[in-house]
Amino acid sequence: MSDKPKLAMYWASSCGGCEIATLNIHEHILDVDAVFDIAFFPCIADFKIKDVQGYPDGYIDVCLFNGAIRTSENEEMAHLLRQKSKVLVAFGSCAYEGCIPALSNLTTREATLNTVYLDNPTIDNPNRIFPQPVTEVPEGTLFLPVFYHTVKSLDQVVKVDYTIPGCPPEPHQIWAVLQAVVTALTQGVPLPPSGVVGASNVAVCEECPRQRNVKKIKRFYRPYEVVPDPDICLLEQGLMCLGIATRGGCGALCPQVGMGCRGCYGAVPGVEDQGAKMVTAIASVMDVGKPGELDEVKLEQEIEAIFDTIPDPAGTFYRFSMAHSILRRTRVNGYDRG
Repeated sequence: MSDKPKLAMYWASSCGGCEIATLNIHEHILDVDAVFDIAFFPCIADFKIKDVQGYPDGYIDVCLFNGAIRTSENEEMAHLLRQKSKVLVAFGSCAYEGCIPALSNLTTREATLNTVYLDNPTIDNPNRIFPQPVTEVPEGTLFLPVFYHTVKSLDQVVKVDYTIPGCPPEPHQIWAVLQAVVTALTQGVPLPPSGVVGASNVAVCEECPRQRNVKKIKRFYRPYEVVPDPDICLLEQGLMCLGIATRGGCGALCPQVGMGCRGCYGAVPGVEDQGAKMVTAIASVMDVGKPGELDEVKLEQEIEAIFDTIPDPAGTFYRFSMAHSILRRTRVNGYDRG
């Protein structure tokens, strides 16, 4: 390789959308190519782990690490890339907070494997065979990563320098990190302080042009059940929108086209648990009568009736943040096996 700075991108437990998102920086990809050599990017080139193992520590100038930590291989790569990288970026919601993979923390490792390999209408597995970490075959020993019971975010495994939230991150966020590194390398200026990059410190609601009239709701609707008013707050129309509990920076793209915010930028700064914040926000818009009108039993019934119109509360409120939440995961037989 040349003397140009080195860039790496790796995917752990993720869908691959973050790799595609890097192309959305459009013509800036030419700037990246002009400044960096690619040191590791399995999605686009046939790099091997042994290549990275052979690099000196700190050889990679910036590594964009996307995906949650679901397996032993994910964790090993996180430690390896941390060791080999000057700057490690938690790239996207999966690396940042666990995202969709971490919803499996609502169940057990065994239940997940049973669903995939046994309780599945498209699977024919009469011998109930499961993947094994070590398998002996005539040709030698085969190894598979260990499938963990608990999904973790990247910063729960190694130190992270910067975080780019989003599912996937928006182009301006991606370019903000790359531009900061490029500027530091080419002009000798220091890198900005570590933390979340490319997002704001206010809620999505502050960026949303929809009007909030403090209307009360009797129930929630699925998106296909109603045609929302294009000018009124979706939450006040009974459509689930997590914008009030979610960090802004995306420009409220989803609410502007009639789709409620799903929370992919994570919690607003200062909020420890995004899901709990959202439950509190929902309580504030429930139409359960004026204070003192109902006795406690009737009030509880009214509240439960409204919550019953949310098909999957845990999956709704913790869709992106389960690994980072206070819950972290459900307990199994009274204890958390980690």
